[in-house]
Amino acid sequence: MANVMVIDHRDGVAELLVTGLRNSPKVELCLRAPQKEDGFGGHFSADLAKLLKEHDIDTVVYSPPPGGSNLSAIDLEDAESVFQKCARSGIKKFVLLSSAMIYGANPHNRGFISESHVISRSSKQPVARDWIDLEALATAYLGELASSNTELNVLRPATVLVPGGKDYFSRLLLNAIAVTLPGHDPTIQLLSPSDLAAAVRSVLEKGHGKIYNVAPDGVITLRAALRLSEAKRLPVPRTAQRVVRAGLTRLGLAHPIEQLEYIRYSWTISNRKSKCDLGWLPSHSSLETLRDFRIAETGHLKSHRVPSLEFDDYGMDKEYIAAFGRSLFKFLHDRYWRVEVKGFDHVPREGRAVLVGVHRGFMPWDAVMALHLIVRNLGRYVRFLIHPGLIKFPFLFNFHTKLGGIIACQENAESVLEREEMVGIFPEGIRGAFSLYRDAYKLGKFGRDEYVKIALRNRSPIVPFVTVGSAETFPILKKVNWAWWKRHTEWPAFPITPTFPFLPPIPLPAKWHTQFLEPLHVEERYPPEAADDPKVVNAISQEVRSRMEEAIGEMLRRRQSIFFGSIFEDQHPRSERLRGERPIYEEKINYKERLS
Repeated sequence: MANVMVIDHRDGVAELLVTGLRNSPKVELCLRAPQKEDGFGGHFSADLAKLLKEHDIDTVVYSPPPGGSNLSAIDLEDAESVFQKCARSGIKKFVLLSSAMIYGANPHNRGFISESHVISRSSKQPVARDWIDLEALATAYLGELASSNTELNVLRPATVLVPGGKDYFSRLLLNAIAVTLPGHDPTIQLLSPSDLAAAVRSVLEKGHGKIYNVAPDGVITLRAALRLSEAKRLPVPRTAQRVVRAGLTRLGLAHPIEQLEYIRYSWTISNRKSKCDLGWLPSHSSLETLRDFRIAETGHLKSHRVPSLEFDDYGMDKEYIAAFGRSLFKFLHDRYWRVEVKGFDHVPREGRAVLVGVHRGFMPWDAVMALHLIVRNLGRYVRFLIHPGLIKFPFLFNFHTKLGGIIACQENAESVLEREEMVGIFPEGIRGAFSLYRDAYKLGKFGRDEYVKIALRNRSPIVPFVTVGSAETFPILKKVNWAWWKRHTEWPAFPITPTFPFLPPIPLPAKWHTQFLEPLHVEERYPPEAADDPKVVNAISQEVRSRMEEAIGEMLRRRQSIFFGSIFEDQHPRSERLRGERPIYEEKINYKERLS
């Protein structure tokens, strides 16, 4: 039976922690440490060691207080004092309430980060570095390499909304006006304090000195959270905010500019390990957490239908796709580029699949047109793997994210396939998109053939598709090796095209021809273990590549003009619908009405 002391400056959270632990069959005594206003608190008092001994405390749950007037910093001096005294007192188990902010927020985050993610101290974000330093101190005094015999457990919770809290998100979702960044609407996770308390209880009962993420099941977009919080969104560019926030931060009236990164990019975390190892299950979704927070603070909530709303984990917005599908995408597909399609019957009507394409013209319009075509005709949504450079900038973030783009990595691809969806991959990577026009229809290196390994491991057919005409929308005439540009954009070069950068970046009205090739059913020919056989992987990749090269060559031989003409003999008139097409864009999703 454990005797537990909770050291937490947040009254509401501390009360839930104490109540939850007192109900644990493995806890005999649980009390909250006196606070600073009571003359106690870390380095402010030498009474902690005395209290631990007086109550025979063998377990401590600790959350660091904010440091001074800086609303975002952690009081590391307080934390080090607590760690020292607990180590000297022979505490058997220590639970540190860290934060998922330790992972940082940047365009490279793949989403739903696991505990095994490598964290670098060289992070450019002071917020993340504070949490890194906190955990480093805890490990130094209480970890496996320390002289103490304490079992150190670290919880990294997602954003915890605390009534009356001074943290960034509690303030943001309570203020009448929320200052945000234009063109960035990331998905966020909001954790209920009661679910955090339940996780602490689980780690005391079943923890084994490990690190655990604590997050709800389900996300919410930042814009929707603000709308439901009845906050007026005020988008202000980051550069302008930097000037104003500098002075306000010194006065303790605003959080530092670095905090904005957490509403600029996604930093969602996985709760799989907590569920498996601890048996912990969250009881509140992000939506329900926001609802309870607003009711606790204001006594009411404008929308009573919050629990009925659902949000895509990675931010895809079907209403956004439908709106563009009825307007811009329809115009580009049917009138501007007059996309001619062959082999559409090869696209699976259901189940998982890996679509493998060729991307040219540095802007991903070929992926957008493929998405539009498949959504319009099949009602299915392809998740294309994208380069981080495509979401670094305002509005491009929203555009690519809401169309279903996800950061290119094996974990994201497998997550899509596990849900029996289609994932789109351009195996040449970003360098293929920056091919000079003279080499536009020559296939480059297919990376490490990861798309083949993904298909084999997940027993998915490979559906190659090629487009002739997309390279002419932004034909790259020259590439400039500009170091500053490459560092800032993460693009491999600065492209020069007829309409960029000297003219507005308007794509040229070339005639497009897209052909879907016969699927390679590798799931029928090979077991998943074949993904570890380089010879098999290379053979499959060469087969895919040769099919694509042959199709491109034949299409180029048939093409008489860049801007006009048909090259597919069996092509239906443009006015006809493709077989099996469903006019799903005609049905509007009343998403905004449900939020209001």
